[in-house]
Amino acid sequence: MLEILKRDGLARMCRFDTPHGPLETPCLLPVVNPRLATIPPRRLKELGFQALITNSYIIRNDARLRERALSEGLHRLLDYDGVIMTDSGTFQSHMYGEVEVRNPEIVAFQRDVGSDIGTVLDIFTEPDWGRERTAEAVRVTLERTAEAGGMKGGMMLAGVVQGSVFRDLRTECARDLSRLPVDVFPIGGVVPLMEGYRFADLVDVVVSSKMGLSPDRPVHLFGAGHPMVFSLAILLGCDMFDSASYAKFARDGRMMFPEGTYHLKDMRALECECPACREHTLESLLALPEERRAEVLALHNLHASRKEIERAKRALLEGTLWELVEQRCRAHPALLDALRALGRHKAFLERFEPLSREGAFFYTGPESLDRPAAFRYERRYFERYRKPAQTDLAVVLEEGDRPYSRFYAKEMSQMSEVARAHFVVMSPFGPVPADLDEVYPISQSVFPRIKDRDVQERTRELMERFSHAHEYGLSMLYEGQATLDMLSSLGDAQGGFDPDLARIRAVADYQFGRGAAEALFEGKVELTKSKNTDRIRNVAVDGEHILSMRAPDGFFTLRPGGARRLMRAFPAPALRVVVDQDSEPFNREGKNVFCQFVKACDPALVPMDEVLVVNEKDELLAIGRALLVAEEMLAIRKGLAVKVREGVRA
Repeated sequence: MLEILKRDGLARMCRFDTPHGPLETPCLLPVVNPRLATIPPRRLKELGFQALITNSYIIRNDARLRERALSEGLHRLLDYDGVIMTDSGTFQSHMYGEVEVRNPEIVAFQRDVGSDIGTVLDIFTEPDWGRERTAEAVRVTLERTAEAGGMKGGMMLAGVVQGSVFRDLRTECARDLSRLPVDVFPIGGVVPLMEGYRFADLVDVVVSSKMGLSPDRPVHLFGAGHPMVFSLAILLGCDMFDSASYAKFARDGRMMFPEGTYHLKDMRALECECPACREHTLESLLALPEERRAEVLALHNLHASRKEIERAKRALLEGTLWELVEQRCRAHPALLDALRALGRHKAFLERFEPLSREGAFFYTGPESLDRPAAFRYERRYFERYRKPAQTDLAVVLEEGDRPYSRFYAKEMSQMSEVARAHFVVMSPFGPVPADLDEVYPISQSVFPRIKDRDVQERTRELMERFSHAHEYGLSMLYEGQATLDMLSSLGDAQGGFDPDLARIRAVADYQFGRGAAEALFEGKVELTKSKNTDRIRNVAVDGEHILSMRAPDGFFTLRPGGARRLMRAFPAPALRVVVDQDSEPFNREGKNVFCQFVKACDPALVPMDEVLVVNEKDELLAIGRALLVAEEMLAIRKGLAVKVREGVRA
C-alpha cells in the first residue's frame, strides 16, 4: 500500500510496504549480477541502499545458483536482507534474442525463490519498431501480466508499460495495466533511448505512461541508472530506478557525475570528495590493479548516484525541483532537448502543480517560462480575470521591481488623482494588473535585470494577446509626464474605484473561479490591513470574517462564512472533497481527511487549493487545503488527502 509523504507536482516521496519491510522513494536499486558482483550485496546495504535488483533468468539458467535459490531463498543466496526485485529475462531478449523460458515459468520461479518484487516476462518494444508490431507486443505483454497476476502469491508483481515511442500506445498500455493485479509499474523499453541520448523521447514516453497509470502504485524507470537523468525523471513522477552502469562503467574505467561520464584516462584532475575517492589522487587511481580500480570506481559511481538522488529529494522537499532540473539539463544539449520537450506537456503537468510554493520562482533560462506555474497564470488571467467595472482606461507600464504596485506607487497615485485609470504591467508572465501583482508566482519571482530575447519576445506576444482581448475602451503606454498630461486632459477623475476592493475581487476570481468575487463580497465589505505593510489581512462582509489574505503567496485562506458563500454559488462538485459518514464527526472536530474516507472530489483541484470538506448530503464539515489531486485521493488508500484547518459544527 502506497502513501505519499511529500509531493511537488508529479514528483513525490512515497512509502510502500514490501515483504521485506517498507521502502521509501525516490530510490535507486543497484543491479547485482548473481555471477559477478563488483560490490557485494551486503556492502550495498551498508552504503545505504535499501533495495537491489537482480536477474532471475540468469539465476534460473545456472544449475548451481538455481538449486541454492530454491533451497535457501534469494536473500540468503545474495547475502542481503533488504528488498530484492528481480527482472525476468526481458532485457536478455532485447540484447541477445529469444530467451528459453516462458512467462509462467519465470514468474513462478521468482515467487518460489522469495523475490519481493517479481517482473512479468514482457516484450521489449524497440524504438524503431512500427506501430503494428508494437501494438501486438503491448497486447501480449498485457496478456502475460494478467496471467502472472493470478499466480504471484505473496510476491509483489511488476507489470511493465511498453509501447515504444507511440504515446497513445503507452497511455493505453498503462491504463490497462492499472486494472490488473500488479503492485509496481516499471516503464520499459527505454534503455535504447537513454543510450542514444534521446532524452526528449524519454520525456514523451514517461509522461504518456504517467497519463494512464493509477497513482496508487510506485513507478519504476527501468534501466535509468545515471545521475544525469535522476532529477528529470523524479520531476516526471518516477519513484524507482535501477543501475548496472555503476559497475559496467567502472570496469571500463569511467566515472559518473550529474553532468556526465568521464573516462579516467582522459581526466586531468580528481576533484571528487566522495568516500571512495577521498583517499586517492588521479595518479593513485590509475596505478591501482585493474580489479581494485574497478571496485573503487564502482563505489564512486554508487556514491555519485545516491548523492544525486538525495539532492533531488532535498529539492523536492524545498520546492526547488524545477530549478534543479533546469540546471542539470544544461549539462548536455540532449538533456536540454528533454527540458524543452517538457513544454509540450505543461497542460498535463499543471494539473499536479501546487497553487503556490514556499520559495521564489527562480528564472534560469527561457525554458523556465514553460513551467506549469507560468502556464497556469497565463491561462487563469485570460480565462478568469475581469477589470474593475468602474474604469474603462488602462495604463500599461514597463516591468519594475516586485510587487509592482509598490514599485510604481508614486506614479499610480499621481495618475489616479486625475483619472480613473487601471494599471497593468508588462511582465514575462504576461499582463499583470495591479490587483494581481502579489499572487504567486508574480511577486515571488526572480528574473535577471538584463532580459534575454526569449523573455522579450514572450512578453511582446502576451501583451499583443492582451491588446486583442482586453475590455478597456482606451489603453495607453506609460511615458511619464506626457501620460500624466494626457490623463489630465481627459478630466475623468470622479467616482474612482477602490484598489483594495479591486484586489480582493481579482484574487477571488483568480483563485476560486469566475463568479467567486460576486458570491463572496455581496454586502458591506470591511478590510483589516497590516499596520506595518499596509497589506490586506482579513476580509469581513456584513460583520462576518470570511477570508484572510496570506502574505507569502497573496492568496486567500477560507473561513466558514466564506466557504458557505462559495458553496451557494458553486454547485457540487466544485471546490469540494466529499467524505463518508465514518469520517464526518472527526472532520467536524477539525481532524484531517485521510484518503480512505474520500468518496468524491472536484477534478479541477490542485495541491494546496483551499477546499470545502463536505458529507454526501453536501453539508459543510470543515475547510482546509488539498494535498493531493482528485485521482490520487480516490485511488490511494493511505495517508492525508486534506490538511484540515478548521472544523465546522452542525
